Amino acid sequence: MAEPRERADVLVFAQIGAIDRLATQRLERALPGGLSAAGLAVLSQLALGGEAPTPQRLASALRLSKPAMSHTLQRLDGAGLVAIAADLADRRRKRVALTPAGAAALRTAAARVRPRLDEVRAAFGAAQFEAALPFLERLSAWLATHP
Repeated sequence: MAEPRERADVLVFAQIGAIDRLATQRLERALPGGLSAAGLAVLSQLALGGEAPTPQRLASALRLSKPAMSHTLQRLDGAGLVAIAADLADRRRKRVALTPAGAAALRTAAARVRPRLDEVRAAFGAAQFEAALPFLERLSAWLATHP
């Protein structure tokens, strides 16, 4: 029996990495000037509503490191897309909120990204994405709980 050249687990991670890089490049080419994929993720998370989250809670939700989240928030704050303010209950903490300019940038980004997502959906169909999700969700959950 022939030996595989590489293990399937190694190939899966290589493909996930390649897909992430290619998808991020494609996404960022569609975004309005200066908005990164990480910035879009933050704006999208904030648009879900509810209590304004802390930077730490945002980093956790988006699985970004604290330094990466700080850098992204500084850029978004500087562009007026988010507002960062002291937590009224605990002045040591900060809270992050979406500004009207941030909501507008999110709408613009969604309008620009939607055609690219529609292209991918048309190329592969919903069934293939649905079939891939259970494994990817389990892998993601396992990695998150086994640092």
